[in-house]
Amino acid sequence: MPPSTNYVTHQPDDAGTVTSARISIPDESAEFLFGSFDTNLRTFEDLLGVQIRTDGTALLAEGDAEAVETLGRVVSQLGTLVAEGYQLSAEDVRRAGQLLLDDPDARLCDYFVRATVKASAKRHVAPKSFNQRRYLEAIDRHDIVFGVGPAGTGKTYLAMAQAVACLTAKKVTRIVLARPAVEAGERLGFLPGDLQEKVNPYLRPLYDALYDMLDLERVDRLLERGTIEIAPLAFMRGRTLNDAFVVLDEAQNTTSEQMKMFLTRLGFGSKAVITGDITQIDLPSGRVSGLIEAMRVVGQVEGVAFVRFGDRDVVRHPLVQKIVQAYEASAAEESPTSAST
Repeated sequence: MPPSTNYVTHQPDDAGTVTSARISIPDESAEFLFGSFDTNLRTFEDLLGVQIRTDGTALLAEGDAEAVETLGRVVSQLGTLVAEGYQLSAEDVRRAGQLLLDDPDARLCDYFVRATVKASAKRHVAPKSFNQRRYLEAIDRHDIVFGVGPAGTGKTYLAMAQAVACLTAKKVTRIVLARPAVEAGERLGFLPGDLQEKVNPYLRPLYDALYDMLDLERVDRLLERGTIEIAPLAFMRGRTLNDAFVVLDEAQNTTSEQMKMFLTRLGFGSKAVITGDITQIDLPSGRVSGLIEAMRVVGQVEGVAFVRFGDRDVVRHPLVQKIVQAYEASAAEESPTSAST
């Protein structure tokens, strides 16, 4: 049985209107919802700006009416998930609160259960924001999807999870992962080894994501057979990719010619996901980013989807979200000055 909530509104002498609520919680859910040493309750307080006490099997909350109502919805939906056997983590609690702050009508089961990508027996990946869910849905429905936004929003990781899931389900026969080998201050010619050894450092993030989803031995076998191919973008020229799931990472560092070349490689039965962050372009001065141009040129083409991520979608360390916000604020302040010079 999910938690129930009773609301009371009152107006203290020295403050505005405050809403109080008593949110009852079944005994079997209390331990999971409260968290170890009530850590989940502290998370709710910090995220929603409410004050919470507990009398054992109920939460006594006070604060802004909207925040208290959000707390009631979060606890109710999480209680339902726990009752259905979902193993709740501390990160799930913060994620649930943020989801319902962003979208009061959100259904947590659509994120925690139904939208989960089963990349393998080792890894199940679930969206952690509204835009991440839209991104996964777009990949399911479209053959070409662009994921554009700042670092830490899950663009590449979710695309990799979908690619592995499609391969496991035999929807495609191979995965092709590509990146432009654009250096920041270094030149490939000064790195030791043959060409493959020179470009491997640029492709390392793709290997890391792959090893996180599949066992080491299985990844090595798939790479050896060519079922999974990780290569610099230049290796795509002249090819037609049929029955493949293709991911182009760091697409902001493609040139116009490279992006057009990549988009025209797609063959029958294939999907392509292009990810990038247009605030981190490492191309030489004067070169137009192929990603920015593609957003303008193919933005209205039927069958092509664009999903834009923001700082609210950052799912790394909480400081990363604040850093992204700080850079965006700085760019906004400099923009008027740049326009006038």
